[in-house]
Amino acid sequence: MITDLKRGAVVVSAAGRDKAQLLVVVSLNKTRVEVCDGKERPLTNPKSKNPKHLKQTKYFVDMDLICSDRALRKALREIRKDFKEAN
Repeated sequence: MITDLKRGAVVVSAAGRDKAQLLVVVSLNKTRVEVCDGKERPLTNPKSKNPKHLKQTKYFVDMDLICSDRALRKALREIRKDFKEAN
């Protein structure tokens, strides 16, 4: 499961307080994934989640272009529009 995820992948939280929110994978550990959304979880304080509690989407964010929380929120806003139309 964790090998499928890559840095910059957009995922949906399937469990926890942030259930059903779009998040971006910022780093991977051996057993955990760190995710951010730019608002509740800024880039400086990522949330560590179990990969079992995440559902991968078809969307990706180029993390080299994301240098601030504002840029991350803007990227997720555009993806969220397309994601809602698809579902």
